[in-house]
Amino acid sequence: MNTASKLLSGFALAILAAAGVQAETYDGVAKVTSTQTRAAVRAEGVVAARSGDQFSDVAGQGVTSIASSVARASVRTQGFAAAHSANPYAEGYGQGVTRIESPVDRASVRMQARAAARGDRLPI
Repeated sequence: MNTASKLLSGFALAILAAAGVQAETYDGVAKVTSTQTRAAVRAEGVVAARSGDQFSDVAGQGVTSIASSVARASVRTQGFAAAHSANPYAEGYGQGVTRIESPVDRASVRMQARAAARGDRLPI
């Protein structure tokens, strides 16, 4: 009886959950109502495209030139060298190869690693 009541309550909850689920309705694409003609909208678009970004910090200033003391070929060479060098954002960049001094013999470590990989017992 206990199992039957648990099953019955589980079925009742499942039916209630299924009845509560409803999908959204699709109303289609929103209709745009405009009082302007296509030619007027196109003309406004052309004016807006040529006027630049009105919300930028340098709006209306046009193209600004920056005086540089470095030759273009030099900058290009530096960029090429930087692009083909190591990762400048890596930790320890520019510090060279780090040497670690260890009192452990490399051959003995290699022998122990191979023995451990084969499952051999090492003399301790």
